[in-house]
Amino acid sequence: MFSTGQVAFAVFFILLFTLILIFSYRKDKKLHAKNYRGVKWVGIVFVIFVIFLFAIKYILKN
Repeated sequence: MFSTGQVAFAVFFILLFTLILIFSYRKDKKLHAKNYRGVKWVGIVFVIFVIFLFAIKYILKN
Protein backbone atom coordinates (compact mmCIF):
# COMPACT_ATOMS: atom_id res chain seq x y z
CA MET A 1 0.00 0.00 0.00
CA PHE A 2 2.76 2.46 0.97
CA SER A 3 6.34 2.26 -0.09
CA THR A 4 9.17 2.03 2.43
CA GLY A 5 10.18 5.62 1.69
CA GLN A 6 6.65 6.90 2.33
CA VAL A 7 6.43 5.08 5.66
CA ALA A 8 9.85 6.36 6.71
CA PHE A 9 8.88 9.91 5.75
CA ALA A 10 5.60 9.67 7.69
CA VAL A 11 7.33 8.38 10.82
CA PHE A 12 10.08 11.01 10.57
CA PHE A 13 7.53 13.78 9.97
CA ILE A 14 5.35 12.77 12.93
CA LEU A 15 8.33 12.55 15.29
CA LEU A 16 9.83 15.85 14.17
CA PHE A 17 6.47 17.64 14.21
CA THR A 18 5.75 16.37 17.73
CA LEU A 19 9.17 17.48 18.96
CA ILE A 20 8.72 20.95 17.46
CA LEU A 21 5.29 21.27 19.08
CA ILE A 22 6.66 20.27 22.48
CA PHE A 23 9.60 22.68 22.15
CA SER A 24 7.32 25.55 21.09
CA TYR A 25 4.86 24.88 23.90
CA ARG A 26 7.61 24.84 26.53
CA LYS A 27 9.05 28.05 25.14
CA ASP A 28 5.69 29.87 25.38
CA LYS A 29 4.40 28.23 28.56
CA LYS A 30 4.74 31.32 30.79
CA LEU A 31 3.16 33.57 28.18
CA HIS A 32 0.20 31.22 27.76
CA ALA A 33 -0.31 31.01 31.52
CA LYS A 34 -0.47 34.80 31.66
CA ASN A 35 -2.71 35.46 28.64
CA TYR A 36 -5.05 32.46 28.72
CA ARG A 37 -5.77 32.23 32.43
CA GLY A 38 -9.53 31.46 32.30
CA VAL A 39 -9.61 29.34 29.17
CA LYS A 40 -9.96 26.04 31.01
CA TRP A 41 -13.21 27.24 32.60
CA VAL A 42 -14.60 28.19 29.20
CA GLY A 43 -13.71 24.70 27.95
CA ILE A 44 -15.33 23.04 30.95
CA VAL A 45 -18.52 25.07 30.51
CA PHE A 46 -18.58 24.24 26.81
CA VAL A 47 -18.26 20.49 27.50
CA ILE A 48 -21.02 20.68 30.13
CA PHE A 49 -23.23 22.55 27.65
CA VAL A 50 -22.71 19.90 24.95
CA ILE A 51 -23.49 17.13 27.45
CA PHE A 52 -26.61 19.07 28.47
CA LEU A 53 -27.73 19.28 24.82
CA PHE A 54 -27.24 15.53 24.34
CA ALA A 55 -29.20 14.88 27.55
CA ILE A 56 -32.10 17.04 26.32
CA LYS A 57 -32.04 15.25 22.97
CA TYR A 58 -32.09 11.87 24.70
CA ILE A 59 -34.93 12.86 27.06
CA LEU A 60 -37.10 14.35 24.32
CA LYS A 61 -36.54 11.38 22.03
CA ASN A 62 -37.89 8.89 24.60
